[in-house]
Amino acid sequence: MARALRTADSNAARGAVLQLSDPPRGTILDVRSMKLSQLLEGCELKRPLLNREREIAAPSYDSRSVAPGDAFFAIRGEVTDGNRFVSSAVGRGASAIVSEMARPADLTARVAWAEVADARKSLAVAAANYFGNPAGALQLVGITGTNGKTTTSYLLDSILRAAGRSSGLFGTIAYRTPRATVAATTTTPESLDLQRFFSEIVRAGGTHAVLEASSHALAMDRLWGCEFAVAVFTNLTRDHLDFHKTFDAYFAAKRLLFESTGKGPARVGVVNADDEYGARLDGIAARTLRYGLRSGEITTRKIALGGDGLDFDVETPSGPIPVRSRLVGRTNVYNILAAIGAATALEIEPAAIASGIAQLDSVPGRFERVAAGQPFLVVVDYAHTDDALGNLLATAREIVPSGRVLTLFGCGGDRDRAKRPLMGEAAGRGSDFVVLTSDNPRSEDPLLIINDALVGLQRTRAEYLVEPDRERAIHLVLEKARAGDIVLIAGKGHENYQVLSDRTIKFDDREVARRCLVQIGYGA
Repeated sequence: MARALRTADSNAARGAVLQLSDPPRGTILDVRSMKLSQLLEGCELKRPLLNREREIAAPSYDSRSVAPGDAFFAIRGEVTDGNRFVSSAVGRGASAIVSEMARPADLTARVAWAEVADARKSLAVAAANYFGNPAGALQLVGITGTNGKTTTSYLLDSILRAAGRSSGLFGTIAYRTPRATVAATTTTPESLDLQRFFSEIVRAGGTHAVLEASSHALAMDRLWGCEFAVAVFTNLTRDHLDFHKTFDAYFAAKRLLFESTGKGPARVGVVNADDEYGARLDGIAARTLRYGLRSGEITTRKIALGGDGLDFDVETPSGPIPVRSRLVGRTNVYNILAAIGAATALEIEPAAIASGIAQLDSVPGRFERVAAGQPFLVVVDYAHTDDALGNLLATAREIVPSGRVLTLFGCGGDRDRAKRPLMGEAAGRGSDFVVLTSDNPRSEDPLLIINDALVGLQRTRAEYLVEPDRERAIHLVLEKARAGDIVLIAGKGHENYQVLSDRTIKFDDREVARRCLVQIGYGA
């Protein structure tokens, strides 16, 4: 039976999996029903599979999107357990349930039950089976690390385009295939959605897929069963310890991209040789390419840093590559080197690599400039860790060495509290003036979040103001700026919303900054 795969945010793992609206028109996939035994081929079963010949229309992990004939995968999420929604899925016509739990005694006999060792891995395997293993027809590049994943992925995507390749791009900002682009709500899609996207790429004649591999996705087996041609590591600094609990566990999740996602180690690992944790990944993949400013097969030593971009030459195993980029700052030198390493591993010609880098003007929400005729720079950036904030401030100093650096930032709620004072201290040490405000407070009290960050900010000598209202805070920091200064609006970057305790509202730092500049008297 040909039909569209339904996807939505999952009752089974709310807060842990992709929240995605129905596929846009033009992306409906012609897929066939299959027997339950075919769907679960390769899954680790706890008990022999009964009802092997049961016809399954499609797999689903969202009880609300189940249709008659579907197999519902009851996966455990961060907040709730999909097994709580089995009765809802059955009520909607599910033909089979796949769960780590034993079959309930009161379950109707018309519903098949498959008891598996790991529901998440089983979902990933079943998704690949359902779509005909599209990942096997693609060259997959996974990019992991704390900072730089998005920019590195955009650089590599631009290089692939310059080389005439058709590919997909998946990350924090959007999920794009040759057929359509949808806004991202998690860095890495759930396995079922990812395999659907891979199928779209293959059906459109694509050959590559570049994806940001988040630590959450790796730890939760969203990438299980995917064989990576290239695994890229950018860096590792403190983040997501609310989920991983320890730094060692955080690194172990990143390491999975290189070790195995169920298909053996990555064929080529591209690692940051200047990062302590990058050195620990050397040799895990079948082949390793190292990049860095101090050592590695892919390196550079003479860098021209300026407000208009970057200019340097890179030594690679394929020969020298001249880099001319509109991206700014030393951190983007590392991102460019990482992208060159991945492109080299994919055997892209040096000329195409240079062309692709030059063609990328900017990355949404990454050092994105806002202009309304003001005599100072205004930059919106996604920096939301102390390391990223410190790098952002260092870049700002490089661009306006004689001007002041004015920084607005906040910290996210329901996330690692311990990084908040570190962010406050980073902002204070690198800025002349700081406005501390609210970010995405989620279920927490914004004032308590601000107080956590204030502890670190007060360790410095920076002048500061506290304004919980983010729009008012943006107005205040822009009013404070003078000719030759740079204003950094950090934390949310490309996001066009703000998550409050009781609702999510429209809020785009770029739009708000532009509006405030006009209100102050700049622009038309």
